[in-house]
Amino acid sequence: MSDYRENTRDFLNALLLADEPDLQLIMSGMMTHDCVFDISAPIGQLRGIDDILINFVWPLRSAFTAVHRRDEIFIGGINRRHEQARWCASVTHYAGNFEAAFCGISPSNHLAFLRAGEFYQLDDVGRIEQARIIIDLPDLMRQAGRMPLPSLGLETLFPGPATHDGIFPDLPEQSDTSLNIVEGMLGDLHAYDPVTFQSAGQTGMNGYWHPNMFWYGPAGIGSNYTYPGFDRDHRIAFLKAFPDRKGGDHYCRIGDGAYAAVSGWPSMTMTHQGDYLGVAATGKPLTLRVMDFYRCTDSQIAENWVMLDYIDLFEQMGVDLIERSEAMA
Repeated sequence: MSDYRENTRDFLNALLLADEPDLQLIMSGMMTHDCVFDISAPIGQLRGIDDILINFVWPLRSAFTAVHRRDEIFIGGINRRHEQARWCASVTHYAGNFEAAFCGISPSNHLAFLRAGEFYQLDDVGRIEQARIIIDLPDLMRQAGRMPLPSLGLETLFPGPATHDGIFPDLPEQSDTSLNIVEGMLGDLHAYDPVTFQSAGQTGMNGYWHPNMFWYGPAGIGSNYTYPGFDRDHRIAFLKAFPDRKGGDHYCRIGDGAYAAVSGWPSMTMTHQGDYLGVAATGKPLTLRVMDFYRCTDSQIAENWVMLDYIDLFEQMGVDLIERSEAMA
């Protein structure tokens, strides 16, 4: 029996590699006619094959010469939330020479790795009927030498899993366990001590996080190592700025072997009550689109890849990151 994960990945590769005259036919075979792609700002919602082709696929192929996918994670599973459909999820880089403007960002004329988190819902015959995609445009600006944000952690290319098994993972009997670990962690993460910023159950011998955990974050936050590093480089700064944040409003949660992935559109609601990444508190209510990908081992989370729609978030805070970056050219 064919693997719907492999079929979906083959199609996504073909979107970038197929000859131009064949694209519409290929898309018609693997996407429903009323397919909807929700893509992070500034692209927004695209409806139907023509809209997706004109406003996402063509711009990618035009901006990045010889562009192709370099997937680090590609998993699939039955959604625990809402419609219980089959979904695929991936962490990928669109790799190519950045030689034409993309989303208003001037090219670097050098190799670029445009990282993205992606969720695809499939119909009963395996066609994509909806997608949610977050593209880390601030990291593309960083690679072009025009980083619009200060950095809290290490800014680096997202690595693949340490176990090198993130593409179509095996051991389906572990899928529920992996997602259970993640859901438990998310449930306990809601409450925290306002003085220490700690949440119950996160660390220690029976904690959710492995002592040598890696957390790979989007541009501006960056990546960090061990839970104290995660606290220092991300969590404490985030909670000081958004102390009333509420997360976990997910449309999709799937497990696949040692991996799990969750996403909300938006996942988080909060109020901007403290300075964050150089932006003074505005007092505004905000929402945040989130994608998290996890690798579990020995009943703990060993690695976490995180995609956040920071173009949209900072726009709500009154800051145009693309304009800010272009002003640095």
